[in-house]
This record gives sequence, C-alpha cells and structure tokens, in this order.
Amino acid sequence: MTPVTSVEGKAYPFGRKNVDTDVIIPAHYLKTITRAGLGRGAFETVRAEPGNVFEDPAYAGAPILIAGDNFGCGSSREHAAWALGDMGVKAVIAPSYSDIFSGNAFKNGIVAVVLPQEAIDRLLEVAKDNPITVDLESMSVTTPFQDRFSFEMDPFRRDCLINGLDEIGLTMAREEKIGAYEAVMAAERAWL
Repeated sequence: MTPVTSVEGKAYPFGRKNVDTDVIIPAHYLKTITRAGLGRGAFETVRAEPGNVFEDPAYAGAPILIAGDNFGCGSSREHAAWALGDMGVKAVIAPSYSDIFSGNAFKNGIVAVVLPQEAIDRLLEVAKDNPITVDLESMSVTTPFQDRFSFEMDPFRRDCLINGLDEIGLTMAREEKIGAYEAVMAAERAWL
C-alpha cells in the first residue's frame, strides 16, 4: 500500500446522502477479480445523469470526494473501494460511513474523513473552484480560505495509512518475530 500523509487537489463536490455500494459500483462489475478498470464503472448510474460532477472535466482525476451522510451503505462489496481507488480517489470526506465501507476504504489505502454537515457544506462550496487538503499528520482538512476542520481517526488506522501498511505489510513487518517463533515451534514439536 502506498503511504498517505496528505491528499491535496480538486474534490468532487458530490454531497449525496445514502449512496450505497451499488451506486458506487453496480453489480454487473463484480464478476472481475482485478481492480484495474473498475473506475470506469464507478457511479455509472450517476454518470448517466445530465450535468453530473463525475463527467465534468473540471473535476477529472480529482483525488478527493466530498459525500453526504451514510456514504457506502448497502452491501459489503470491497469492489466499491477498488472502484474509487481506480478512479484516483485517495480520500473521501463525509458526515458518516457504513462501518464495512469505512473498513474497506482503509484496507485499500483510502482516507475516510468524518466531518460535521456544516463543514461538508462549506467544503462542497469551496470545491467548486478550489483545491482542498486532507492532512493525516495534522488531522485536518484545509482550504485556501483559511478554513481548518479537525477530524479524528483511529490511531492504528492513521499509522497504517501514513506508513503504507496493509495487512500483508503488517505481517511482513513482524517477519523476524514470526521466523523466531516458527524456529522454536519446529524445535519443540519436530513431529509437526
């Protein structure tokens, strides 16, 4: 996983509430076992709407998505996080998330920031023409207009994101201890 200390740039000012994983990536894209190309299918039904933010060239490749309350609700499909990552989204800012989506985002290196609705409203306005910065070190979201919104995050998740450690990386970081344990077990239980 790539380390994330901050994410800066344009943000999709999406803002919709109760966006479920079926909207993020429709079921017919779930037949794949690879993450590559899922970004093309992300928000397919929303992209079909005239004037949608995802087809607006002004936001193309934006690394931040500003969403509404209860983002990522619905099914537990990890493909939703894969699709966001494939379309270049590295951070999502919303008032709340489903627990499963939040976990899947974290496991895939996407920063899920929780801010109150008032902050979301301000960021939606700023994002129309200006960049936004999500900083994991200072635990804040800032704008060019001196807006500063502090957020909280589980310290373990924050540390993993900053150091680029997914589940495999965490295991590999303990390779010496695992090897030492395996050597002791092999000596004590040679019959295994």
